[in-house]
Amino acid sequence: LLLLLLLLLLLSLITKRTLIKSISSIITSPPEQKRLECSVAMYNNSGIRLKLSILLLVILETCLGFSVSHSTLGVTTQRNPLSNRPSSKCFSTTDDDFMAALRSRVEEVNDRATKLPLVVLDSMVPRQVLKAEVSNPLLMLLVRECLLKETPFFGMLGMARLADGQQIHLKYGVEVEILEGTKFVNDAVRLELRAGRRFCIDGEVDNAGQGWTEARVKFLDSEQQEMEEARGEDRMSVARAIMKGKEFTSPNMNMKDNKSLMDTWIQLAKENERKPGQIDELLDQLGDIPPSENPTERAFWIGALINPIPAMGVAVEVRPSLLTAKRTEARIEVALAAILRSIKHMDGSAPM
Repeated sequence: LLLLLLLLLLLSLITKRTLIKSISSIITSPPEQKRLECSVAMYNNSGIRLKLSILLLVILETCLGFSVSHSTLGVTTQRNPLSNRPSSKCFSTTDDDFMAALRSRVEEVNDRATKLPLVVLDSMVPRQVLKAEVSNPLLMLLVRECLLKETPFFGMLGMARLADGQQIHLKYGVEVEILEGTKFVNDAVRLELRAGRRFCIDGEVDNAGQGWTEARVKFLDSEQQEMEEARGEDRMSVARAIMKGKEFTSPNMNMKDNKSLMDTWIQLAKENERKPGQIDELLDQLGDIPPSENPTERAFWIGALINPIPAMGVAVEVRPSLLTAKRTEARIEVALAAILRSIKHMDGSAPM
């Protein structure tokens, strides 16, 4: 009994410390991450309780001679008839059913972590926000299903045009979050989506039972990709990308008043915006440009800047090229060439 009391005390202390630590990290997180981190914290906290509870059940049977069975919402115990000897069976048939159901639930969660419903709509890049009213019944059903399951995410893919004019679906896209501004009105849905993690389709695309397509995906981490490149054949490629990426924010002798490429583009874009405040709203959505030490994220930030949603028509479309580029240096070069061409178009020196 003393051992049982000690285990219960240990369970309480670990759970409390873990929860306090999780809450502290969530408080200091950006607002868009809080909901996801809160869910992860609750999951981790419950996982600790589950592991300690299973340990407690095993000790009850093997050491204290109890036979344990699960009720619908709790646990009931009975004295083992063979109280003089430890029971040779740790869990009853009911326990096996409980653990099977638990394993099934864990597998379902893991499956969701790498499988996404797919929508072909626009080649969004991280940080972009899409607002649109859509009346497609299948997309409305998907959005409603995601919200009901409290998994407000799906994959967004775009199209690419080949040299011969043929259009193909991209295998690279972003996971988009359904924001709280999304509303169902009459026979349509007013979508508000924010692009997050990049991914590539990893396997076959299947039809879900509800009608939309889904696929197993591999999420792409910029830092991990850059580290792998730095360990590859061309170890200096990432270093070159960092140096080239500094050109976006460094003073430029070829620009008016020696302004940087980014500042010059923003100034010219404000003179060409389709509605007052469009560029300021865009900058609020994107946040600060990532540091030069993160060249991949810096390239995607520039892509989101010069190819905003809705489009301004002042730059060539580079988002599909950024998403499909294999090397960090290639992404930086695509973004550099595009912003320079856009500046020359807007200042009239080389209209597109």
